[in-house]
Amino acid sequence: MTFGLLLAGHGAQKLFGLFGGEGLTATGRGFAELGYQPGTFFAGLAGTGELLGGLGLAAGLLTPLAAAAVVGVMINAMIVTVPRGLWATDGGMEYPLCIAVVAIAVAALGAGRLALDRFLRRRDGGLPEMACAVGLGGLGAAIVLAVS
Repeated sequence: MTFGLLLAGHGAQKLFGLFGGEGLTATGRGFAELGYQPGTFFAGLAGTGELLGGLGLAAGLLTPLAAAAVVGVMINAMIVTVPRGLWATDGGMEYPLCIAVVAIAVAALGAGRLALDRFLRRRDGGLPEMACAVGLGGLGAAIVLAVS
């Protein structure tokens, strides 16, 4: 739950400027500098993925899809940070990699007994749920990279 709420807060920073974030316009300029055109659109897409994916993981609601949203955003973040290396003081690839791995693990293990998914048939996680998170997240990331 904590992981999802922190990630949702990160998305709220991008979208709304909450929690010390810059908001969509400034974040969009940063995305444009990274090569994502139009920057504001892709910043909004990343922020929405983090916000909704994080809330979904926190609530345990549609967990594989929430994890897929997070994985898609983090694949793009990893690609942006690859030139800096794995560990870098100005933002290395380890942080988005860790976030993606945790999201995949939650999809594989299930969201837990208190999750809203407990009422759904596929609530306990497993290989199909993990594959869904990785596959849809990878597809989403590939589409974003292809059109940006």
